[in-house]
Amino acid sequence: MSYVKLERLAKRFDDVEVIRNVDLEIEKEEFTVFVGPSGCGKTTLLRLIAGLEEANGGEIHIDGQRVDQAPPAKRGIAMVFQNYALYPHMTVYENMSFGLRISKFDSTVIRQRVERAADILQIREYLQRKPRALSGGQRQRVAIGRAIVREPKVFLFDEPLSNLDAKLRVQMRVELTALHRQLKATMIYVTHDQVEAMTMADKIVVMNQGNIEQVGRPLDLYRNPKNKFVASFIGSPAMNFLEGRVSGRNGQGVEVTLDDGGRVFVPCGLDRDLSGQAVTLGIRPEDLRLGAETGSAIAGQIFNVERLGGDTYIYVKRHNGGDLTVHAPGDVAARLGDEVPFAFDGNKCHLFNASGDALKRSPASG
Repeated sequence: MSYVKLERLAKRFDDVEVIRNVDLEIEKEEFTVFVGPSGCGKTTLLRLIAGLEEANGGEIHIDGQRVDQAPPAKRGIAMVFQNYALYPHMTVYENMSFGLRISKFDSTVIRQRVERAADILQIREYLQRKPRALSGGQRQRVAIGRAIVREPKVFLFDEPLSNLDAKLRVQMRVELTALHRQLKATMIYVTHDQVEAMTMADKIVVMNQGNIEQVGRPLDLYRNPKNKFVASFIGSPAMNFLEGRVSGRNGQGVEVTLDDGGRVFVPCGLDRDLSGQAVTLGIRPEDLRLGAETGSAIAGQIFNVERLGGDTYIYVKRHNGGDLTVHAPGDVAARLGDEVPFAFDGNKCHLFNASGDALKRSPASG
């Protein structure tokens, strides 16, 4: 039995449907990440699980118990927000213990839980400080510690790293992942940052316009996106898309003629003939190579180069007006204004129909 189960969950704000009959199962001790663009419904879905929003339909089950009619305090959850929401007049110890004191826990139990959480988060030395004397990362640890002491069934995180600088975000990603392993807890985490999703999740839930587009392990979504939306959202930089038409077919796959006249053979198994139909070819930046090699080639003019040390990102304007992003080695020779050809292997391509759905690919391509 799944530990958290959503059945036909729906939410409307006036006439706007923001969650559309969502079905989802999350296993015990799983780190699940809801990811998607702003406004896709991921935070609303988290708030429905927490009981901070009332559903217009459907059911929520946690640990085998239906909880959608229960108040937040009775659901066995603890939530960490983007805003730390610490009481400025209280010490770290008082902030972390506040919920337990309100619930009339024994003082000895409170101290044991707070000190254990402080040790896990390495903030014991700050227990007598006020929040104003802490850095952003330390405040976020206190907010997480306040959740840990409650010993909830499920931890809910609503973009908890958004207020941190880039270096601290990377550090906190590592720490949260380690915390999950240490606590063996069920965690649901909301972010718009697909890098956070890829690096932290056991399972990713990709959302768009109130719907779940695809659920799976990070590399499964990366290698086999269900549709063009997932392909564009998972992966950084995003997948390149080239428009074309199916111009031939045999038992191993299809030939696609691109809109600039280039041709590529894509291995895939199809149950019907798509000859003449419009398709979109997807190729990831790391699968494009500088130079006209054996295989398919396209050309364009470099309009931007980003050098990051070990990696370089090259941005190219194709002759037909479309843009490409290429992930190349850090020392690659590339200058603004250069006219350059790029080659790629059809085995590395993804193929999408006019509706954006992925067409079946052969095992050799994946």
